[in-house]
Amino acid sequence: MTDEPARVELTTEAADLLRRLRSMHGPLMFHQSGGCCDGSAPMCYPEGEFRTGGSDVLLASLEVPGVAEPIGFWMSKSQYEVWSHTRLIVDVVEGRGSGFSLEAPEGVRFLIRSRVLGT
Repeated sequence: MTDEPARVELTTEAADLLRRLRSMHGPLMFHQSGGCCDGSAPMCYPEGEFRTGGSDVLLASLEVPGVAEPIGFWMSKSQYEVWSHTRLIVDVVEGRGSGFSLEAPEGVRFLIRSRVLGT
């Protein structure tokens, strides 16, 4: 057991959406977008659909009640250096997200809120 705070957490709404997406698509993963086309949004994919490598960091294996396996949350190392002092909170808001992320057809999108660690 560690005293280190969770690096990533989910709101109730995000956990509810992940349960629905898991029932439709199977095991899931997140990769925190670094900008480009989708701003800086957490992108949800079927597990393994987004190729991670040595330039990525696994920040968390999210346990979601009702989901059999943990959901990995990945971010590029360079982006993690900027966000390393924060706790990321995955939330859901109305609106159209990326066509690449699994929630896009649902009329909602995942969004990151953050809190400085230690507050």
